[in-house]
Amino acid sequence: MDDDEGLGVLIVDALREKGLSADAVVSGKQAIKLIAKRPPDLLLLDLRLADSSGASILAQIRHEGLNIPFIVVTGQGDERVAVEMMKQGALDYVIKDTNMLSRLPRVVERALEKIVDQCALTSAQAALVESEKQILVVSEAERQRIGADLHDNLGQQLTAIELLCHSLREDLHGQSKLEERMAQICHFLQESVAQTRQLARGLTPVSLTTEGLADSLAEMTRRMSTGKVRCEFICDDAVELCDNNIATHLYRIAQEAANNALKHGAPTLVTVSLSQEGRKVTLRIEDNGRGLPLEKASGSGIGLEIMRHRANVIGASLEAQSSPGKGVTLICTLQGPE
Repeated sequence: MDDDEGLGVLIVDALREKGLSADAVVSGKQAIKLIAKRPPDLLLLDLRLADSSGASILAQIRHEGLNIPFIVVTGQGDERVAVEMMKQGALDYVIKDTNMLSRLPRVVERALEKIVDQCALTSAQAALVESEKQILVVSEAERQRIGADLHDNLGQQLTAIELLCHSLREDLHGQSKLEERMAQICHFLQESVAQTRQLARGLTPVSLTTEGLADSLAEMTRRMSTGKVRCEFICDDAVELCDNNIATHLYRIAQEAANNALKHGAPTLVTVSLSQEGRKVTLRIEDNGRGLPLEKASGSGIGLEIMRHRANVIGASLEAQSSPGKGVTLICTLQGPE
């Protein structure tokens, strides 16, 4: 769009000679109407139009929810304004001078090439995120399969062997040496059964129920509580998550955050809370430990990166708040579907 109708025609002709499709308008009102009807791939935006400024047109376009790449067209002496527009996202700018028409087609072609590259990059990033989601889904499914096998197969077999050993021990009553050895075997089997159940619980931490996450978090904090550290779980109202994959990722985030606090923060209290308001589910983990340095609180640590990745996979946001000596607070927010 340009405020000079004659110049607009010359610009269109110059672009069409290079095989580019172009239209020209001379007012902001016309531009908004044309853009609403058929959004362009690239906008040539004159900073000075008959009825409005280029900046106001850009603001109106963005207010309509459109994100259209643009190049600024400006008169001589307005370079500073053009630079300001570059800060607002302009791909380039051209100055109205005697060489403009010969220079403009290449500027436009370069901008279009940049747009194509950016679209390709965005698509590749989206594909990567989707691949990462699928990898995590598959890995969690494999975890659950292994956990179920440990619990239902190996765990039950060990339990059966333990019962047989107890029976055999009774049969060996009076044979002190053999009875003592059988008692040791029974003890080892008991430990093996307990370890198998613990492994199974770690691989499948969230039960397949709508309130499985709350139950699993409550059990997690109970296990983490020791004589020196108290771990609490707060969930005043029922939080229902029908997607077990999402619930498992939230559990892993809470588990990672709580373990990090216990390992590095030296807290006396770790609190995990789960709440729901409308469609928004909030998971909050906070401790009263020594806190994190500013650079780690901003997300440069490996633990935080893993948690942010998990949050991103399920479409949630993760915020870390910390200062030395004041503990760490992690807030994971998930906006549920309509």
